[in-house]
Amino acid sequence: MTQRIAIIGAGPSGLAQLRAFQSAESKGDVIPELVCFEKQNDWGGQWNYTWRTGLDENGEPVHSSMYRYLWSNGPKECLEFADYSFEEHFGKAIASYPPREVLWDYIKGRVEKAGVRKYIRFQTAVQNITFDETSKQFTVTVHDHNKDVVYSEVFDQVIVASGHFSTPRVPSFEGFETFGGRILHAHDFRDALEFKDKDLLIVGSSYSAEDIGSQCYKYGARSITSCYRSAPMGYKWPENWEEKPLLTKVDGDTAYFIDGTSKKVDAIILCTGYLHHFPFLEESLRLKADNRLWPLDLYKGVVWENNTQLFYLGMQDQWYTFNMFDAQAWYVRDIIMGKIALPETKQEMTDNSLAWREKELTLETNEEMFTFQGDYILELIEATDYPTFDIKGVNKTFLEWKNHKKQDIMNFRNYSYRSLMTGTMSPPHHTPWIDALDDSLESYLSNS
Repeated sequence: MTQRIAIIGAGPSGLAQLRAFQSAESKGDVIPELVCFEKQNDWGGQWNYTWRTGLDENGEPVHSSMYRYLWSNGPKECLEFADYSFEEHFGKAIASYPPREVLWDYIKGRVEKAGVRKYIRFQTAVQNITFDETSKQFTVTVHDHNKDVVYSEVFDQVIVASGHFSTPRVPSFEGFETFGGRILHAHDFRDALEFKDKDLLIVGSSYSAEDIGSQCYKYGARSITSCYRSAPMGYKWPENWEEKPLLTKVDGDTAYFIDGTSKKVDAIILCTGYLHHFPFLEESLRLKADNRLWPLDLYKGVVWENNTQLFYLGMQDQWYTFNMFDAQAWYVRDIIMGKIALPETKQEMTDNSLAWREKELTLETNEEMFTFQGDYILELIEATDYPTFDIKGVNKTFLEWKNHKKQDIMNFRNYSYRSLMTGTMSPPHHTPWIDALDDSLESYLSNS
């Protein structure tokens, strides 16, 4: 009997999984029956931009945290698919830091070529997944919003590929209830022009704090103040951007910080991270983790140790992205298709995970962290037929990128790098990032 596989989400991880199975089929393998459930009306996950916040048109929580004017905050050479280069997709070499629409087009290009859209049921939100110990099968209950019908189907394996950057972690501070300006989480940030000529407070010191602040600076915020809990981002900010220690309270339009200083602000953006949140999974299936390089309970970072018929993709803190999802997807595919055998006992899997966690706990520098993740990816791809690529070269590019950011946080996107897949050097973009106010695909790919 043919196995039935449910894939939850048609973002980069879910699409990687569909591509992995399609690759096996193209080489003559008989693949399982695939059903991918996607609650949005198109594929791409976070990269499928919507102006909506809060609830979508169907009353479902808006998944995407994507905002207008977002450009890749790392070199595209570090996320390039090993089986589908940027040059193949665009027909030419392009600059190293594409905006959102360009990356979405690239992601779509590979799966359009692979012909996997037929496996996806769009506007279909997963409501509940349970596992029956007797039948050893999952029941997946979904709401098809196209037909406004709730139904259930049975599957042999489930792959959770819904990501973990869509449910905001939202702290509260004294005075928020009476603050007269706008308070929002980064998940609901959409347009930097909203904060033009505003004094903006950003709570947090993560990538979203860095990038949302940079976008608001670029599009005309009057001043930016960012505050941190443990350590400042420490870049050389423009004159109208300052870093403060932790926010303690807000009184009227004034923010007060733990060092005794204060600042009048018009709006507050909480760049305070996201939760691993899977309300559609029953308790025995639910991963509980923070955003870290090695979540526990996942053998090889993907197999749910408490039930090896359940898999998770992309649950790690991420230096690598698209090509890590690929490595995981190929590995999961080969487990399901019987090409990779799992350890005989749960304890063996747990011991393996704990060994990775112990190594993670020794990491101190950024270089150690992305090398750790690169080593993990290499271990996965060496076990499958995913094309081998130059992980040491990716790590070197990461290091150059971090150095460029340290030198000039507002200029790092103007550097170019060599493709680790084709060897081609990327050309410089026609307009410096700070002056490139049009982030459309057409503008980016034009020659002037």
